Amino acid sequence: MKYFNKISKALMITAALSVAAVSGVSAKNFKVAVGDSGGSTQEVGGLAFKAKLEELSGGKHTATLFLNGQLGSEQDTVNDAAIGVLDMSILAINNITPFSPSVGVLSLPYAMLSLEDAETLTQGAIGQELVENTIEDAGVRIVGWTYAGFRRLTNSKKPVRSVADLEGLVIRVPKNEIMIDTYKSWGISPTPMAWSETFAGLQTKVVDGQDTPYITINAMKFYEIQKYATNLRYLFLIEPLIISEQVFQELSADDQKIVLEAAQAATEASAQYLRDKESEIQQSLIDDHGMEIVDAENDEKEFIDLATKAVWPKFYDSVGGIDKVNAMLSAIGRDPVSE
Repeated sequence: MKYFNKISKALMITAALSVAAVSGVSAKNFKVAVGDSGGSTQEVGGLAFKAKLEELSGGKHTATLFLNGQLGSEQDTVNDAAIGVLDMSILAINNITPFSPSVGVLSLPYAMLSLEDAETLTQGAIGQELVENTIEDAGVRIVGWTYAGFRRLTNSKKPVRSVADLEGLVIRVPKNEIMIDTYKSWGISPTPMAWSETFAGLQTKVVDGQDTPYITINAMKFYEIQKYATNLRYLFLIEPLIISEQVFQELSADDQKIVLEAAQAATEASAQYLRDKESEIQQSLIDDHGMEIVDAENDEKEFIDLATKAVWPKFYDSVGGIDKVNAMLSAIGRDPVSE
């Protein structure tokens, strides 16, 4: 464990359980950190969680969303939740990976090729194992999943249709080794940058481009400073809803069940929102905001070949071994890989 001692965590949870057993938690307003702005899939999931939480608890519990990274960077919110000073957070899964490396299996480039793949993996046995690993590794519990769509490359300089077109571009990426190495496999060295700094970095030309889903591009108004977009599918962005394990254990058994059911409702609402809105938003970026959106050449074959060959083997050990990767591939009907 990187950020606090496991024994200390166990003692904290034991103490929390003892308190909960005696009194439980009365009416609670869950403080939820949200990295993105209004109109994002993160907000959609958060509002769905709040609505179902209030419904199931008869108004006893509610939630307040703090948008636009008001409560700190996404990685900071993992730390804060781990020590119990923050209740919940909705954040990109790549920002959990530094705390619980096995979650990185969902960030391997071109591992997931559709929303259905993402749902199968997160809501099945693999997702449950990642939940358990994250509790153990990071002191936070994944209770729900937000689906944002594929991370599409945007930039302010030129259309990108091939790996060669990336030359000369400075691309912002999260502080995530898998994503950094993916871009390196394509021949450029990306610039790691916190999400909260990204708009300013693009606006001031510190970086030329970034990658996020169309719903996020629209919500964050990146169209104001990014002219070009490429329909890459290298990474399907999943944004878990996490709760501090310490906070979760302070809840009564009935309230824990309510939180889990409300989070499941948020998961379902997020998936439906993506299905309903992504194409509409993509077209609006073209028609209403003047973005130029292009496809990668040859159905991304060059991007796929370079990334999977260079990146996947490097991270087999950190995500739990090649057997874990093959279990993921099997779950979504894809062929296994070998050493």
